[in-house]
Amino acid sequence: MPKSLKYIIISIILFQVFYSCEKEEFNTSFDAKLIFSTDTVLFDTIFTTIGSSTQLFKVKNPYNESIKLSSISLAGGETSPFRLNIDGYSGIQLRDIELKEKDSLYIFVEITIDPNNSNLPLIVKDSIIFSFNNTQQDIKLIAFGQDVNKIDGKDSSGMINGSQTWINDKPYLIYNSMLVESNSVLTIEPGVIMHFHKNSRLFVAGTIEANGTFESPIIFQGDRLEDDYENIPGQWDGIWLMAGSKDNVFNFSEIKNAIIGIQVDTFANEINPTLLISNSKISNMTSTAIYAQGSTIKAFNNVISNCGQFGVALTIGGSYEFYHCTIGNYWGYSTRNTPSLLLNNYYVDINGSTHIRPITKALFANCIIYGNKMSEIYIDKSETDEGELNYKFDHTLIKVDSEFSTSNSDFFEEVIVNIDPNFIDPYEGNFVLDILSVAKDFGKRYHDLSYIDLDILLQDRTSDSGPDLGAYERIETP
Repeated sequence: MPKSLKYIIISIILFQVFYSCEKEEFNTSFDAKLIFSTDTVLFDTIFTTIGSSTQLFKVKNPYNESIKLSSISLAGGETSPFRLNIDGYSGIQLRDIELKEKDSLYIFVEITIDPNNSNLPLIVKDSIIFSFNNTQQDIKLIAFGQDVNKIDGKDSSGMINGSQTWINDKPYLIYNSMLVESNSVLTIEPGVIMHFHKNSRLFVAGTIEANGTFESPIIFQGDRLEDDYENIPGQWDGIWLMAGSKDNVFNFSEIKNAIIGIQVDTFANEINPTLLISNSKISNMTSTAIYAQGSTIKAFNNVISNCGQFGVALTIGGSYEFYHCTIGNYWGYSTRNTPSLLLNNYYVDINGSTHIRPITKALFANCIIYGNKMSEIYIDKSETDEGELNYKFDHTLIKVDSEFSTSNSDFFEEVIVNIDPNFIDPYEGNFVLDILSVAKDFGKRYHDLSYIDLDILLQDRTSDSGPDLGAYERIETP
């Protein structure tokens, strides 16, 4: 190769190398401004010692030149409870970030709040400072914190042995489930709020007494407190009253957003019910609100609503009484193929053999059983027609298909069939009766059951011509 040609080629290569290495032009204007997707990153209530869910926001360079950020940092520095994650880097500060022209950067923020031993929420603030071109912009960080009593099934705090009382000093956060052991009693005072982490359950082998009041109900729910999770089902597993559990009481309690609200296992005692539940609400279960297996339940003034399978499933026998209960199933998260109420008096074992377990009583008095399915009641009696399945719908509004007969007075007394009860807004969880509801004043008076004279709102059912069906008494004002 001639030397002249060789020099030309080398010159071209060097030119290209030097050209490619030419220093990139940055926007250095003092007037340059980044664009943020928000001016404030807000965290809903965060439990102390427990990391938050991650929030994110976007930073955009609107110019046709790159911007070099000298730093992105938390104003609180090492003392800040917040943490940043930028391009995989986690910490409190990142230096020398190049933001290309018209490009965006996603910033992730988390927080862990130290406890303050108080039931009062606390507000934690900080900011993220973006430094570039000898100027600064910032994004505000605000989090609401709440101290909790942490209960962990992996240590002694999650094992209730003997008698224990939970007071309303601050919420309880349950991780890895918890157990009330046999012959032990957990008493929960009015106003207590229990938050269950994902896959956690309350196991009760002994007794639970959750006796709230109208002014201070007891709440059982998940631990995601963001607004988007307010009515999302399946956030925790639920409450399981295990075989041998007895004398359980839930009064003015709310159980929501679990898989199964209350599972009541086999141990029937007709004198003292395994579960006495009153003035309570069970809603938004991916499976079932009350799932009983050969047990004994007495229930009055309850609202059982919006479940992915059954509202109430009373299976493999037992004894049950429901007074003034509203079972309204308007599940809308997926297709529901099961009725709101199931009664069943047998089970089939792993060998295919059928075992009969009689339902000695299943009374539904002054109740409403309705929903958005064509039929909301299924009587599943053994094909051999053996065993008792003694049920009675007394002054109750029900929804059934055309093949479901209600002519036998042994099973049906003064029932309203397939007439919409006209709840005010069942899809939003409001099961109060509208002024034109057919369920108004239709109920039967039980003079020997004074405890049902007041409804779930403590309104008097004896003040007009007859009690309304369901949990709510509509009181008309002049």
